Amino acid sequence: MQRRISTFFGLLLIALVAVAPASGLEIQSIVRAAEQYQNPNAHLQTMFRAALLDTTKLAEFAPDGTAYVKTGDIPAEWLRDASAQVRPYLYYAKTDASVRALLRAIIARQAKYVQIDPYANAFTLDYRVWEEKYELDSLAYPVTLAWSYWHETGDAAIFTPDEQKALDATLATMQREQNHARDSRYTHRELVNDGKGRPAGYTGMIWTGFRPSDDACYYNYLIPSEMFAVVALGDMEQIERQVYHDAPKARAAALLRDQVRRGIERYGMVADKKYGKIYAFEADGLGNAIVTDDANIPSLLSAPYIGYTTAGDRYYLNTRAFLLSQDNASYYSGNFARGIGSYHTPDHWIWPLALVMEGLTSGSQTEKQDVLNQLLASDPGDHLLHESFDPNDPKRYTRVDFGWPNALFSEYVMTSFDGVSPIPMGEPST
Repeated sequence: MQRRISTFFGLLLIALVAVAPASGLEIQSIVRAAEQYQNPNAHLQTMFRAALLDTTKLAEFAPDGTAYVKTGDIPAEWLRDASAQVRPYLYYAKTDASVRALLRAIIARQAKYVQIDPYANAFTLDYRVWEEKYELDSLAYPVTLAWSYWHETGDAAIFTPDEQKALDATLATMQREQNHARDSRYTHRELVNDGKGRPAGYTGMIWTGFRPSDDACYYNYLIPSEMFAVVALGDMEQIERQVYHDAPKARAAALLRDQVRRGIERYGMVADKKYGKIYAFEADGLGNAIVTDDANIPSLLSAPYIGYTTAGDRYYLNTRAFLLSQDNASYYSGNFARGIGSYHTPDHWIWPLALVMEGLTSGSQTEKQDVLNQLLASDPGDHLLHESFDPNDPKRYTRVDFGWPNALFSEYVMTSFDGVSPIPMGEPST
C-alpha cells in the first residue's frame, strides 16, 4: 500500500502544468558560469545551464539570516536534498563571497534543524517538522556539507557553538540507535511491529527506520547509509579535534566510526556465487540480508563518491557488477536508457540520480559518455532532470520540479568532462 500511495502522488505531480515561480537568488558567479558555459553539443549546453541555475531558484534567505533550500515542488527542505543541491556551488565558494555567505547560511539552518529534532528528515521554512522519518543519511549529510565547505574554502567560521550542539545531537542519536531495541523510543506508523521495525541484532552499526527514498527499511541496517555514517563520523572527528579542540568528542566519533565499519564488514557483506563477495543493501544482524540497490544517495553504487571506499576496491567492483546487471531486481532497461530505479516510483522506471552516479563512479570515459547520452535522452522537453522516468518514453516522469538530480548533473559535467577536480565529502577511513 505504501508504495502504491507514493507512486500515486508521484504521478499526480506529472499532471501539474504550472508551478508558482520562485523569486530565486541572483548570485553573479553562478549566473555568469551558466551564461558562459559553451559546449559543441547544444543540448548539453542548454541542460547544463538550466541544471546549474536550478538551486538558485529553490533557495532563499530567511529573516533570521539563515538560508532555506526547498526540494522542488514540495514546500519543504530535506536535509539530504538541500546538502546535495548546493554541492556544485562549493566550486565557486573559494572566489565568491556571496556564495560563501549562502553556504554558511544553509549550514547554520541545518544545525538548527538537527537540534529541533534529530529524527526528522524534512522541515519547513518556519522550522516546523515536515516529516519525522528517521533516516541515518539525513544526519550524515549536514556533517559532510560542513566538512566539504571547510576543506574547500578554509573558512572555519561555520563552526559556531550552535554547530557543535548539532554535532552533539547527531553523535548522541547515532550512539543511541546502535542498540535500538534497548535504548530508543523512536517509532513510526509506517514501520512494522507497532512502529518499531523488524527485530535486529546488535552489530555495532546504527539502526535506521527509512531509506534515502523515504521508504521504510525492510531490515534496519541500511548498508549504504552505514557507509555514509562512517564518512560523516570521520569528518566529525576531524572537526572536533582540529576546530573545537575537544579530544573526548573526537575520540567518541572515531570509536563509533570504527564500530560501524567493523559491523559493515561482518554483517553487511554476502557471498554471491556469480559475483563473489558483495555488499548487501540491508541486513538485520541476525543472518538475513537483501541484495539490491536504490537510486537515492547514499546507495551502494555511490560508495566511492561519498568517500567510503575507492572505485577500484575489489568488493566495490564485485558489487557494482551485480548492481548494473539484470540480476539486480532494481535495474531496468528500455529503448532510451538503462539503469537503477527505486521501489518508491513505478516499476521499471529509471532515476537520473542513479545514472549520474554510475557515471561519476566509472573509470571508463566511454561509460561516462554513454551515461551522458542517456541523461540527455531523458529530457522530456523542459531541459531538466526529474525524479524518475519511463525508459521507453521519457515524457512520462515523476516530480515536475526536483532539484537534487540537476545539481548532481552539474557536478557530473564539471568533473567528468570539464576537468574540474571532485570535492570530497570525507576521507576514506582505514
